[in-house]
Amino acid sequence: MKVGFVNIFGKPNAGKSTLLNCLIGEKLAIVSPKVQTTRHRIKGFLNTENYQVIFSDTPGIIEPKYKLHEKMMQAVKGSLEDADIALLMVDIKDNLEEADELFAALRLKVPAFVVLNKIDKVPAARVEEAKTFFQSRTYSRRVVAISALQNLGVDVLLNAILEFLPEGEPFYNEDDLTDLPTRFFVGEMVREKIFELFEDEIPYHTAVLVNEFKEKTGLIKITAEIIVHRESQKAIIIGERGKMIKQIGTIARQEIEKFLDSKVFLELFVKVRPKWRDNDVHLKEYGY
Repeated sequence: MKVGFVNIFGKPNAGKSTLLNCLIGEKLAIVSPKVQTTRHRIKGFLNTENYQVIFSDTPGIIEPKYKLHEKMMQAVKGSLEDADIALLMVDIKDNLEEADELFAALRLKVPAFVVLNKIDKVPAARVEEAKTFFQSRTYSRRVVAISALQNLGVDVLLNAILEFLPEGEPFYNEDDLTDLPTRFFVGEMVREKIFELFEDEIPYHTAVLVNEFKEKTGLIKITAEIIVHRESQKAIIIGERGKMIKQIGTIARQEIEKFLDSKVFLELFVKVRPKWRDNDVHLKEYGY
Protein backbone atom coordinates (compact mmCIF):
# COMPACT_ATOMS: atom_id res chain seq x y z
CA MET A 1 0.00 0.00 0.00
CA LYS A 2 1.26 3.48 -0.87
CA VAL A 3 1.12 5.95 2.03
CA GLY A 4 2.63 9.37 2.57
CA PHE A 5 2.44 13.10 3.22
CA VAL A 6 2.14 15.32 0.15
CA ASN A 7 2.41 18.97 1.16
CA ILE A 8 1.57 21.97 -1.03
CA PHE A 9 3.76 25.09 -0.93
CA GLY A 10 3.82 28.38 -2.80
CA LYS A 11 3.19 32.10 -2.72
CA PRO A 12 -0.19 33.43 -1.57
CA ASN A 13 -2.99 32.95 -4.11
CA ALA A 14 -1.20 30.30 -6.19
CA GLY A 15 -4.29 28.07 -5.84
CA LYS A 16 -3.12 25.71 -3.09
CA SER A 17 -6.48 25.53 -1.31
CA THR A 18 -8.37 25.01 -4.57
CA LEU A 19 -6.02 22.14 -5.43
CA LEU A 20 -6.51 20.49 -2.02
CA ASN A 21 -10.29 20.67 -2.42
CA CYS A 22 -10.06 19.29 -5.96
CA LEU A 23 -7.83 16.36 -4.97
CA ILE A 24 -9.97 15.39 -1.96
CA GLY A 25 -13.29 16.01 -3.69
CA GLU A 26 -14.59 18.00 -0.72
CA LYS A 27 -14.33 21.64 0.29
CA LEU A 28 -11.96 21.50 3.25
CA ALA A 29 -10.04 24.74 2.70
CA ILE A 30 -11.73 28.11 2.28
CA VAL A 31 -10.90 29.98 -0.91
CA SER A 32 -10.86 33.63 -1.87
CA PRO A 33 -9.35 35.80 -4.62
CA LYS A 34 -7.66 37.73 -1.79
CA VAL A 35 -4.16 36.72 -0.71
CA GLN A 36 -3.30 35.14 2.66
CA THR A 37 -6.70 33.50 3.09
CA THR A 38 -5.17 30.27 4.47
CA ARG A 39 -3.71 30.68 7.97
CA HIS A 40 -3.44 27.05 9.13
CA ARG A 41 -2.06 23.81 7.82
CA ILE A 42 -5.12 21.89 6.63
CA LYS A 43 -4.80 18.14 6.03
CA GLY A 44 -7.11 16.17 3.76
CA PHE A 45 -6.95 12.39 3.31
CA LEU A 46 -7.44 10.61 0.00
CA ASN A 47 -8.18 6.98 0.81
CA THR A 48 -8.54 3.91 -1.44
CA GLU A 49 -7.71 0.24 -0.89
CA ASN A 50 -4.37 0.87 -2.66
CA TYR A 51 -3.19 4.14 -1.11
CA GLN A 52 -3.64 6.79 1.57
CA VAL A 53 -2.38 10.20 0.52
CA ILE A 54 -2.30 12.85 3.26
CA PHE A 55 -2.41 16.19 1.46
CA SER A 56 -1.62 19.41 3.31
CA ASP A 57 -2.62 22.91 2.25
CA THR A 58 -0.25 25.44 3.82
CA PRO A 59 -0.29 29.24 4.20
CA GLY A 60 1.29 31.21 1.36
CA ILE A 61 4.97 31.88 1.98
CA ILE A 62 5.54 35.50 3.05
CA GLU A 63 7.91 37.66 5.09
CA PRO A 64 6.29 37.83 8.56
CA LYS A 65 5.17 41.30 9.68
CA TYR A 66 3.59 40.30 13.00
CA LYS A 67 3.16 37.26 15.25
CA LEU A 68 0.17 35.85 13.34
CA HIS A 69 2.39 35.72 10.24
CA GLU A 70 5.12 34.01 12.28
CA LYS A 71 2.62 31.34 13.39
CA MET A 72 1.56 30.86 9.75
CA MET A 73 5.18 30.39 8.66
CA GLN A 74 5.70 27.88 11.50
CA ALA A 75 2.92 25.82 9.89
CA VAL A 76 4.86 25.95 6.62
CA LYS A 77 8.08 24.89 8.38
CA GLY A 78 6.35 21.91 10.01
CA SER A 79 5.00 20.85 6.64
CA LEU A 80 8.48 21.04 5.11
CA GLU A 81 9.83 18.72 7.80
CA ASP A 82 7.35 15.85 7.41
CA ALA A 83 6.74 15.89 3.64
CA ASP A 84 7.34 12.75 1.58
CA ILE A 85 6.62 14.73 -1.58
CA ALA A 86 6.46 18.52 -1.99
CA LEU A 87 4.17 20.19 -4.51
CA LEU A 88 5.67 23.57 -5.40
CA MET A 89 2.74 25.51 -6.78
CA VAL A 90 3.01 28.59 -8.96
CA ASP A 91 0.41 30.75 -10.67
CA ILE A 92 1.61 30.50 -14.26
CA LYS A 93 1.00 34.24 -14.76
CA ASP A 94 3.45 35.09 -11.94
CA ASN A 95 7.15 35.92 -12.27
CA LEU A 96 8.91 32.57 -12.78
CA GLU A 97 12.28 33.80 -11.50
CA GLU A 98 10.72 34.91 -8.21
CA ALA A 99 9.03 31.54 -7.81
CA ASP A 100 12.32 29.81 -8.58
CA GLU A 101 14.13 31.79 -5.85
CA LEU A 102 11.38 30.91 -3.37
CA PHE A 103 11.46 27.19 -4.19
CA ALA A 104 15.27 26.98 -4.18
CA ALA A 105 15.35 28.65 -0.74
CA LEU A 106 13.21 25.84 0.73
CA ARG A 107 16.21 23.46 0.37
CA LEU A 108 13.97 20.42 0.01
CA LYS A 109 15.34 16.97 0.70
CA VAL A 110 12.33 15.10 -0.75
CA PRO A 111 11.05 14.72 -4.33
CA ALA A 112 9.41 17.94 -5.48
CA PHE A 113 7.00 18.55 -8.35
CA VAL A 114 6.53 22.03 -9.75
CA VAL A 115 2.79 22.49 -10.31
CA LEU A 116 1.97 25.16 -12.89
CA ASN A 117 -1.55 26.31 -12.03
CA LYS A 118 -4.20 28.34 -13.90
CA ILE A 119 -3.07 27.12 -17.35
CA ASP A 120 -6.58 27.83 -18.67
CA LYS A 121 -5.80 31.55 -18.32
CA VAL A 122 -2.73 31.74 -20.60
CA PRO A 123 -1.66 30.78 -24.15
CA ALA A 124 -0.06 27.35 -24.72
CA ALA A 125 3.29 29.03 -25.46
CA ARG A 126 3.43 30.39 -21.89
CA VAL A 127 2.82 26.89 -20.50
CA GLU A 128 5.68 25.46 -22.59
CA GLU A 129 7.99 28.32 -21.56
CA ALA A 130 7.27 27.69 -17.87
CA LYS A 131 7.71 23.91 -18.26
CA THR A 132 11.10 24.39 -19.90
CA PHE A 133 12.13 26.89 -17.22
CA PHE A 134 11.37 24.61 -14.26
CA GLN A 135 12.46 21.31 -15.84
CA SER A 136 16.07 22.48 -15.66
CA ARG A 137 15.91 23.23 -11.89
CA THR A 138 17.74 20.83 -9.60
CA TYR A 139 14.92 20.73 -7.02
CA SER A 140 12.33 19.81 -9.68
CA ARG A 141 11.70 16.08 -10.15
CA ARG A 142 8.72 16.71 -12.43
CA VAL A 143 6.70 19.61 -13.86
CA VAL A 144 2.92 19.22 -14.14
CA ALA A 145 0.60 21.80 -15.70
CA ILE A 146 -2.92 22.01 -14.27
CA SER A 147 -5.98 24.15 -13.69
CA ALA A 148 -7.14 23.24 -10.18
CA LEU A 149 -10.33 25.27 -10.61
CA GLN A 150 -11.24 23.48 -13.85
CA ASN A 151 -9.89 20.07 -12.71
CA LEU A 152 -7.54 19.98 -15.71
CA GLY A 153 -4.42 17.80 -15.41
CA VAL A 154 -5.12 16.93 -11.75
CA ASP A 155 -5.36 13.21 -12.61
CA VAL A 156 -1.89 13.40 -14.21
CA LEU A 157 -0.57 15.04 -11.03
CA LEU A 158 -2.13 12.35 -8.82
CA ASN A 159 -0.61 9.56 -10.93
CA ALA A 160 2.83 11.19 -10.63
CA ILE A 161 2.38 11.43 -6.85
CA LEU A 162 1.46 7.75 -6.55
CA GLU A 163 4.52 6.81 -8.58
CA PHE A 164 6.83 8.47 -6.03
CA LEU A 165 4.88 7.75 -2.84
CA PRO A 166 6.53 5.27 -0.42
CA GLU A 167 4.90 2.05 0.73
CA GLY A 168 3.68 1.78 4.30
CA GLU A 169 0.83 1.36 6.76
CA PRO A 170 -2.01 3.93 6.86
CA PHE A 171 -1.69 6.70 9.42
CA TYR A 172 -5.43 7.39 9.65
CA ASN A 173 -8.72 5.51 9.58
CA GLU A 174 -9.94 4.93 6.02
CA ASP A 175 -13.23 6.73 6.82
CA ASP A 176 -11.49 9.90 8.04
CA LEU A 177 -11.33 12.92 5.76
CA THR A 178 -9.16 15.16 7.97
CA ASP A 179 -7.67 15.33 11.47
CA LEU A 180 -9.16 18.74 12.27
CA PRO A 181 -12.31 19.13 14.42
CA THR A 182 -15.64 20.20 12.96
CA ARG A 183 -15.48 23.44 14.96
CA PHE A 184 -12.41 24.47 12.97
CA PHE A 185 -14.25 24.21 9.65
CA VAL A 186 -17.28 26.05 11.00
CA GLY A 187 -15.07 28.97 12.05
CA GLU A 188 -13.33 28.94 8.67
CA MET A 189 -16.65 29.11 6.82
CA VAL A 190 -17.62 32.22 8.78
CA ARG A 191 -14.20 33.73 8.07
CA GLU A 192 -14.56 32.96 4.36
CA LYS A 193 -17.78 34.99 4.21
CA ILE A 194 -15.96 37.95 5.77
CA PHE A 195 -13.38 37.70 2.96
CA GLU A 196 -16.22 37.64 0.43
CA LEU A 197 -18.20 40.57 1.83
CA PHE A 198 -15.55 43.05 3.00
CA GLU A 199 -12.70 44.89 1.30
CA ASP A 200 -9.37 46.36 2.39
CA GLU A 201 -7.99 45.41 5.79
CA ILE A 202 -11.14 44.04 7.47
CA PRO A 203 -10.64 40.33 6.56
CA TYR A 204 -6.98 40.45 7.61
CA HIS A 205 -7.80 42.00 11.00
CA THR A 206 -10.45 39.37 11.73
CA ALA A 207 -10.42 36.00 13.51
CA VAL A 208 -13.33 33.69 14.32
CA LEU A 209 -13.71 31.75 17.57
CA VAL A 210 -16.41 29.07 17.87
CA ASN A 211 -17.51 29.04 21.52
CA GLU A 212 -20.49 26.70 21.38
CA PHE A 213 -21.28 23.68 19.22
CA LYS A 214 -24.26 21.75 20.60
CA GLU A 215 -26.02 18.98 18.73
CA LYS A 216 -29.72 18.69 19.53
CA THR A 217 -32.39 16.59 17.84
CA GLY A 218 -32.54 17.80 14.24
CA LEU A 219 -30.56 20.99 14.98
CA ILE A 220 -27.00 22.09 15.73
CA LYS A 221 -26.62 25.28 17.78
CA ILE A 222 -23.42 27.22 17.05
CA THR A 223 -22.23 30.40 18.74
CA ALA A 224 -19.16 32.19 17.39
CA GLU A 225 -17.26 35.42 18.00
CA ILE A 226 -15.82 37.53 15.22
CA ILE A 227 -12.68 39.17 16.61
CA VAL A 228 -11.52 42.56 15.28
CA HIS A 229 -8.86 45.13 16.20
CA ARG A 230 -10.88 48.31 16.59
CA GLU A 231 -14.36 49.62 17.44
CA SER A 232 -14.61 51.12 13.94
CA GLN A 233 -14.10 47.63 12.46
CA LYS A 234 -16.77 46.24 14.79
CA ALA A 235 -19.21 48.86 13.46
CA ILE A 236 -18.39 47.89 9.86
CA ILE A 237 -18.85 44.15 10.55
CA ILE A 238 -22.21 44.76 12.26
CA GLY A 239 -23.35 47.25 9.62
CA GLU A 240 -26.26 49.67 9.70
CA ARG A 241 -29.02 48.17 11.86
CA GLY A 242 -27.12 44.87 11.92
CA LYS A 243 -27.42 44.38 8.15
CA MET A 244 -23.89 43.06 7.52
CA ILE A 245 -23.61 40.63 10.42
CA LYS A 246 -27.02 39.25 9.48
CA GLN A 247 -25.76 38.72 5.91
CA ILE A 248 -22.58 36.99 7.16
CA GLY A 249 -24.71 34.75 9.38
CA THR A 250 -27.18 33.84 6.65
CA ILE A 251 -24.69 32.80 3.97
CA ALA A 252 -22.33 31.13 6.48
CA ARG A 253 -25.23 29.15 7.97
CA GLN A 254 -26.28 27.91 4.53
CA GLU A 255 -22.78 26.61 3.83
CA ILE A 256 -22.38 25.09 7.32
CA GLU A 257 -25.70 23.28 6.90
CA LYS A 258 -24.49 21.79 3.62
CA PHE A 259 -21.16 20.76 5.23
CA LEU A 260 -22.81 19.18 8.30
CA ASP A 261 -25.91 17.91 6.49
CA SER A 262 -28.04 19.28 9.32
CA LYS A 263 -30.17 22.28 10.22
CA VAL A 264 -28.08 24.91 12.03
CA PHE A 265 -28.86 27.79 14.35
CA LEU A 266 -25.91 30.20 14.06
CA GLU A 267 -25.42 33.12 16.44
CA LEU A 268 -22.60 35.60 15.80
CA PHE A 269 -21.09 38.24 18.10
CA VAL A 270 -18.35 40.80 17.42
CA LYS A 271 -15.60 41.47 19.97
CA VAL A 272 -12.77 44.00 19.91
CA ARG A 273 -9.32 42.71 20.87
CA PRO A 274 -6.73 45.44 20.10
CA LYS A 275 -3.60 44.12 18.35
CA TRP A 276 -4.69 40.47 18.70
CA ARG A 277 -2.41 39.50 15.79
CA ASP A 278 0.64 40.35 17.93
CA ASN A 279 -0.63 38.89 21.21
CA ASP A 280 0.52 35.34 22.01
CA VAL A 281 -2.33 34.71 24.47
CA HIS A 282 -5.01 35.76 21.97
CA LEU A 283 -3.35 33.87 19.12
CA LYS A 284 -3.33 30.67 21.17
CA GLU A 285 -6.97 31.18 22.15
CA TYR A 286 -7.93 31.56 18.47
CA GLY A 287 -6.13 28.39 17.47
CA TYR A 288 -2.86 29.78 16.09
